[in-house]
Amino acid sequence: MAHALRLAEHGLYTTQPNPRVGCVIAHGDEVVGTGFHRRAGEPHAEVFALREAGERARGATAYVTLEPCAHHGRTPPCADVLVAAGVGRVVIAAEDPFPQVNGHGIGKLRAAGIAVERGLMREAARELNCGFFSRIERGRPFVRVKLAMSLDGRTALASGESKWITGAAARADVQRWRARSSAILSGSGTVLADDPQLTVRLPDDKEFLLPLRVVLDRQLRTPAGSHVLDGSAPTLLLHGAAASCNDDRFARVERVALAMHGDLLDLRAVLALLAGRGCNEVHVEAGPTLCGALFAAGLVDELLLYVAPLLLGDSARPLLRLPPLGEMARCWQLRMVDQRMLGADWRLQLRPA
Repeated sequence: MAHALRLAEHGLYTTQPNPRVGCVIAHGDEVVGTGFHRRAGEPHAEVFALREAGERARGATAYVTLEPCAHHGRTPPCADVLVAAGVGRVVIAAEDPFPQVNGHGIGKLRAAGIAVERGLMREAARELNCGFFSRIERGRPFVRVKLAMSLDGRTALASGESKWITGAAARADVQRWRARSSAILSGSGTVLADDPQLTVRLPDDKEFLLPLRVVLDRQLRTPAGSHVLDGSAPTLLLHGAAASCNDDRFARVERVALAMHGDLLDLRAVLALLAGRGCNEVHVEAGPTLCGALFAAGLVDELLLYVAPLLLGDSARPLLRLPPLGEMARCWQLRMVDQRMLGADWRLQLRPA
């Protein structure tokens, strides 16, 4: 199963909106077929593994990181393919919560007399597809906020200058997190201050799908000539219903009006809309106001915090804008998932406790 999970990771940048899935077919310790899902619309992991195994699949055990599908989508049901191949046993890491699969894949296999076991390395399989499980089970994407700060907790000088707080290794790492995401989300304040491209820059030999660029711009302040309006990647601009535009600045992007929640767009409505478009993981690169609002609303699932060994002083800009707390017991507590050095910088991977 660990081998199947490593295979599934090959689809980290390419399978969305589908989950990343791997499959290993074996007789005892002898592996006779392997496969992984490459991209939506193409064969699933089980099909590639069965093709490699050929006749040796008969009577073998198939180790699959996600419950085999049981419905006709863009490809035939994998449960039927496993039955036709004559496998004797299927070991599944995690059940698939998608309504057309949930339990039905396992049911088809057992109805055909195939022994089914489930739960082996379940948490690792769910972690690999945290966004897929979040979208199906919670109705919203997995939200990952990326921030970079100095040792004294500052993100930019008072003037707004922030290039570059972190070094080249940390910036390259951010590109990999962007690449695995379905969408990169930012706010109009960041667009006005930094004019970011919000695209993925990886080595030429790395295949990836272009994430959707999402800009929250309630008053349609994004100026003409901004990188996010250049048409180089699919872009969605979300604004308040009262905002209007009489020029052609937004001719190359899609615009959608959303309800307001106080002075901000309704962030839950934003995430529900993105889930409806098949977004599994949303990577947020924004300023302290939007990031703080996501934290305050309980909508942040993970924080990627890059810490650089430098000091910017108390007049520099803060990491987050959060409501004041009356007591320590109400603080936002985080737990460490991972920490590592990237060049001279630290990357802390944190999740709400």
